[in-house]
Amino acid sequence: MKNINYVINGVLAVAVLILFILQFTGKNNSPSSSGRITASSEESTITMPVAYINVDSLLENYHFSIDLNDNFVRRTENSEASYAQEARRFQTDYENYQFRLRNGAITTQQRAETEERRLQKMQQDLQALQERLTRDLMEENQRMNEQLRDTIMSHLKEYNQTKGYHIIFANTSSSLVSPILLADEAYNITAEVILFLNRKWASLGGN
Repeated sequence: MKNINYVINGVLAVAVLILFILQFTGKNNSPSSSGRITASSEESTITMPVAYINVDSLLENYHFSIDLNDNFVRRTENSEASYAQEARRFQTDYENYQFRLRNGAITTQQRAETEERRLQKMQQDLQALQERLTRDLMEENQRMNEQLRDTIMSHLKEYNQTKGYHIIFANTSSSLVSPILLADEAYNITAEVILFLNRKWASLGGN
């Protein structure tokens, strides 16, 4: 559909969990495989396990995100087909009117005005259809984004129950200003989280 703009990229602006978990001192609750930022003082040493997720990579590989995007693409294609069908019908009627007008098939001014009003109404209906389909797609995209964000946040909290990270940052390569300006790859848990999320999705009947 030529004039319908929809947002697929991106499927999504994910608000990634930032967790400050209870104790920043002591060693009992710290994950064995996490990176640590350590700051020393006269009284104590503060240890803070941290990790980050590459959001772009997560969205490209998380099966639930892929399924949502595929569903949105199909919804968009159906909207395009509906609009194209009505647009072709209007174009056919308009060309038929012009042909009859040129060949003297429409003999009175009243008949011509009646046809023009009918075509004008068709054009207005076509514009209204375009606006409605565009609005519906935008609302569907927003609903999809919220569903995906809420799902990731919920599962990420469950994931962190056994990991004990105090902070999990988002590293979005598509953003002009990333929440992480510099990070060692040792902190990148993206692949592990994708595997965990896909197992959760599969357990719920997904692909």
